[in-house]
Formats: sequence, C-alpha cells, structure tokens
Amino acid sequence: MKKNIALLIAGTSIGFTMTTEDYNGYLNEIMPDNKVAPAHNLVMRTVEADSKEALRGILDTSPGASMQIAGLLTQEFAPSIEISVKK
Repeated sequence: MKKNIALLIAGTSIGFTMTTEDYNGYLNEIMPDNKVAPAHNLVMRTVEADSKEALRGILDTSPGASMQIAGLLTQEFAPSIEISVKK
C-alpha cells in the first residue's frame, strides 16, 4: 500500500509518501530507549523531494517536531479500527 499525505506544519504544506514498508520499518525500529531517531528517519525517508528543505528547516527549529509529525503520519496511514472480542 502507498499513500500520499499532506500536512500543514507551522503554516507550510509538506507532502509525504508512505508505504507499508515505511510504516512497518518505523514500528520495528522503535525501542523503549530509542524513539526520536526512528521518528526522524521516518519523516525524512517519506517526505517528498520538493518539501525536504522546508521540513529540514522546521525540524531544526522545533524540538520534538519529528515525533509529532511521525505520530500524525502513522495515524493517517493506518487509522484505528474497531476491534472487539467476540464471545
């Protein structure tokens, strides 16, 4: 699966293209003591080429932005579904 996602970040439109491989790779990289690097890698790996420079500027001036962006990307790519136990 491949999905184009546009986010408005600090007033700037930034485009991303996420695939199932990107999503799964991000989840597999997350460790209890390592969450920021996988988030940064995900946003830089999936940002569209024409948005890369603008994204770098945002990440350089906004601590924690990569975590927030990664959270929105994964939420948009794989939204929650309702699951319950059938008895």
